[in-house]
Amino acid sequence: MRTSHRLLLRFYHDPGYDFSRVEVEYVDRGAPGDRSTVRGDRVVALDAQYLEVDAGTHVACIPYHRVRRILYDGEIMWQYGDQPGDAGEE
Repeated sequence: MRTSHRLLLRFYHDPGYDFSRVEVEYVDRGAPGDRSTVRGDRVVALDAQYLEVDAGTHVACIPYHRVRRILYDGEIMWQYGDQPGDAGEE
């Protein structure tokens, strides 16, 4: 089973991928539909417990347990609860 964190690390470090083509959809309470999406070029760092995102006026920390989907070039590469017998990575 690949976690969202491991997949993001691969996209970030593997020269075969362009991290700016990654999109991360996550739970964002108060946002429309309680979801927001951030593109890879706005990700500042991939910490062990959360990703740091440039939110314009500040850096926001998004815990991996809030990540719901990871897309590359618009194709879903990972989705919360997708692994057989898995309810996600929380």
